[in-house]
Amino acid sequence: MRYQISGKGMDVGDALQIHVKSELGETLEKYAGRPTDATVVFSKAAYEYHCEATVHLSTGLTAASTGKSPEVYAAFEACREKMDKQLRRYKRRLKDHGRSRQTPVEFDGAASYILAASDESDEAEADGLAPIIIAETETKVPTLSVGEAVMQMELSAAPLLVFRNEKSGRVNVVHRRDDGNFGWIEPAAAN
Repeated sequence: MRYQISGKGMDVGDALQIHVKSELGETLEKYAGRPTDATVVFSKAAYEYHCEATVHLSTGLTAASTGKSPEVYAAFEACREKMDKQLRRYKRRLKDHGRSRQTPVEFDGAASYILAASDESDEAEADGLAPIIIAETETKVPTLSVGEAVMQMELSAAPLLVFRNEKSGRVNVVHRRDDGNFGWIEPAAAN
């Protein structure tokens, strides 16, 4: 398994890297089977350390968690405990996902844009309400079943997930509703 451990505006020493590799490796071995790579990023904001971990699993799914604490090791432990809880909750489904899927999850390339916040000025009206693009990046759209999409959204702690439905082949969206349930948007078939 590949580890990428880094710090934003701070140095991550060898002792912390060894600790992260051993503890996170133990958690992932217990629940995930064959993870392919993990990215752990530490940062400091005011008096708190933040730890963000993202793990790509061999099943094609991604798990992510975050942790905060006044101490860097405690921030990592909070992050690792959240990852442990997520993987424990989905252990059976993760293992079934790996067995039932005959081929790896396919990803389609897509463009992702970051739009400037609307300031509701007269300039926006003059431009014909065209949004101002401030960044353009590449993203990947996975081909999943609806159940796998909900599980992926939960594991990555994302508010929504855009995916290609493996049954219909159309782009779908699952999202977390305000009432705690999940919403699923599937466009109607073209006539």
